[in-house]
Amino acid sequence: VQLVESGGGLVQPGGSLRLSCAASGFTFSRYIMSWYRQAPGKERELVASIISPGGSTNYADSVKGRFTISRDNAKNTVYLQVNSLKPEDTAVYYCNVRDPLNRNYWGQGTQVTVSS
Repeated sequence: VQLVESGGGLVQPGGSLRLSCAASGFTFSRYIMSWYRQAPGKERELVASIISPGGSTNYADSVKGRFTISRDNAKNTVYLQVNSLKPEDTAVYYCNVRDPLNRNYWGQGTQVTVSS
């Protein structure tokens, strides 16, 4: 399993980014894909998840209405559109998949910094 995130960066408050996670090594279309984030000194937290098939989504309360998770099963890629960014959204964002044995796989993360 390999997960490679991209798309992070430095943005001003109110700005937007589109994070991407390219997946390989497993049958992407069969698995729930998730985005987590970890801010300095804090625990890693679930941001959003998307199932397949069907595309049903789930969001943390702190990002509802601002973040959108989506997936392209043809490209083995999951996205996180992050809008109306706040300084408290600053974190390393990680892509995640969990296998049937409940083993978690993570990418290397992509840094999102929200600052003026």
